[in-house]
Amino acid sequence: MKIFVLKKEAVMRNWYLVDAQGQVLGRLASRIARLLMGKHKPFYTPHVDAGDHVVVVNAKGIRVTGKKQTDKIYYHHSMYPGGLKQRTYQQIVERFPTRPLELAVKRMLPKNRHQSRRMLRLHIYSGPEHKQQAQKPVPIEL
Repeated sequence: MKIFVLKKEAVMRNWYLVDAQGQVLGRLASRIARLLMGKHKPFYTPHVDAGDHVVVVNAKGIRVTGKKQTDKIYYHHSMYPGGLKQRTYQQIVERFPTRPLELAVKRMLPKNRHQSRRMLRLHIYSGPEHKQQAQKPVPIEL
């Protein structure tokens, strides 16, 4: 019995367009992370980065369930004494509308050497316009 192992030279990357209007943050982020890893492909190989490019539009229209709008807190530490900063989901969205989706997807990817390269293939826009028209991304319903 032969086992197929994908080589990095044989990787074919596709472009997908995702409309995030009205989507729930966590569910959308997990589906995007799956596309970035390449787990939707039949020849998925864990040690080969075979994921696709994902363009997300209307990130400003992402919704969260429950009381996360006011109760979800994002933490950041400057590594200095007393340098813990905390902001609510609402404060983050007002200042950076694409940041919650970006952080959610990044935290769902495996923490290995492929993570930063996979994040470079994620393109998030707060409005309906994007700069990747030349790549002809295929609209996908998640």
